[in-house]
Amino acid sequence: MVDDYAGSEISVVLDTITQRKSNETVFGMLMLGILAGMYISFGAVAATTVLSCAETPTVLSKWLAASVFCVGLVLVIVPGSELFTGNILMSAGLVSGKVPVRRVLRNWVFVYVGNFLGAALLAFAIKGAAFFGTPDEPTRFADTAIDIAAAKTALGWSVAFFRGMLCNMLVCLAVMLAVAARTVQGKVLGIYLPIIVFVLSGFEHSIANMYFIPAGLIAKGAFFSEFFTIFKNLIPVTAGNIFGGILLILLHPARARQLLRKLLHKVSREV
Repeated sequence: MVDDYAGSEISVVLDTITQRKSNETVFGMLMLGILAGMYISFGAVAATTVLSCAETPTVLSKWLAASVFCVGLVLVIVPGSELFTGNILMSAGLVSGKVPVRRVLRNWVFVYVGNFLGAALLAFAIKGAAFFGTPDEPTRFADTAIDIAAAKTALGWSVAFFRGMLCNMLVCLAVMLAVAARTVQGKVLGIYLPIIVFVLSGFEHSIANMYFIPAGLIAKGAFFSEFFTIFKNLIPVTAGNIFGGILLILLHPARARQLLRKLLHKVSREV
């Protein structure tokens, strides 16, 4: 029987993963980022499909949509790819001093771009697969996609920020639980529990929104004319995702002690 990592060991594993990610090539980050954007989008497509079934009671449809959305992060973690929101955990390497800031920012930028490309590509592939129908005769799937996109772009910046913050605290916890597990079954269960909470709660995930909003715009034939409305949501949600992930790291007792020791050492040297 394989034992899972204990809570105290997760920090060590995260440091190792952070160092590996920080040394990835630009091409590797972009390609793995594109894959992760597509994987998360597959979960979003499945969730939209469930929500499009009018025959299903609302509570049950939300639960099922949240459940199938979890598939996206499972595909990211188990086969392996680069997801921006999960990579906010690389800030653990900053606190421990094992990874320089420029390496972490380099990863975040290229992975974020890759995630956007992957999500947008899948949204266009869904259009090619005739999921949206036509502007004159949209499918129920298209109507749901349009409604989801409209709701997300209508959020105020502060609301989007805090929903993004709360979302990525749960996403990072899901990644930490998946890291702690050494079996596929354990990783799936560790991902499922926090992710279903974030989806059911209506929190905001920047990478999922890279699919949801373009998909809604494509469904109504306004992707290019209304493209920049995407950033009304993405900018505050991304900021919230970053803050939520870093906050989780800083509040973790082991990391908090590391940071405190570094600050005290710096102050003592200056004094």
